[in-house]
Amino acid sequence: MAGIRRHRAAGPLFVAPFLTLFLLLFLAPLGYAAYLSLFQSRLIGGTVFVGIDNYTRALGDPRLLHGVGRVALFFVIQVPVMLLLALLFALALDSGLLRLARVIRLGIFVPYAVPSVVAALMWGYLYGPDFGPFAQLSRKLDLPAPHFLTDGWMLGSLANIVTWEFVGYNMIILYAALRTIPQELYEAAAVDGAGAWRVARSVKLPALRPALLLTLLFSVIGSFQLFNEPNLLMKIAPDVISSSYTANLYAYSLAFTGQQVNYAATVSFLLGLVIVVASYAVLLTANRGTRRAA
Repeated sequence: MAGIRRHRAAGPLFVAPFLTLFLLLFLAPLGYAAYLSLFQSRLIGGTVFVGIDNYTRALGDPRLLHGVGRVALFFVIQVPVMLLLALLFALALDSGLLRLARVIRLGIFVPYAVPSVVAALMWGYLYGPDFGPFAQLSRKLDLPAPHFLTDGWMLGSLANIVTWEFVGYNMIILYAALRTIPQELYEAAAVDGAGAWRVARSVKLPALRPALLLTLLFSVIGSFQLFNEPNLLMKIAPDVISSSYTANLYAYSLAFTGQQVNYAATVSFLLGLVIVVASYAVLLTANRGTRRAA
């Protein structure tokens, strides 16, 4: 009995470090931000309790609404392209037909190891209308310089940077999922006379559904939290990217430039709510699709 009690007491001790960090680094800041969102700093009267007034203001804030709409459009454009490329690379690597597969896999993954700040600065240089290599090459060929940093091209330019960064990350997740498929399924498909395309469609893709859903959820969160890339390119194209270009950038600008900490906390909470709703919608749609397929 004493041994059983010791084993039972050991469980909470193992979990305690995680729970402590979770409480101090996540729940406590979250609760403090929720507290801040219920107040407002005024020139006369100082900081006063305003209840949900900040949330009412945010729901009618056109800058916030436009920022959320812009990242939603970014998600619709960028994520399908990124996940399709990651899927194609994972299937190609898993096929065993590529030479130097390890080198290719590492080459595709390397951009993810580059910090997003460095990636944004690098692509900002490449996009430059005056000093960028694309612009210089266009001048040598007597062609008009590409307008990567104009209003019509900016969202696509940001999508290209993010795709370059995260294709390798998603590819590794999908490739790891492919390596867990039992060999017996391939052997059964070969006995039935299935070719490579049929195996990919009928064996590999169904087995990849959980991994694809995971990458999609990560992409939802990442897209709505888009910050580093537009924040850095704003220095190069200030007329195109404003301080409210994305919702996350807007919250940052309110807190650290406008000194509106209470309203910034409100915007952050609403952005988190949007991410939760979007993630739940993705899960609900995926579960319905799985039930219909079954």
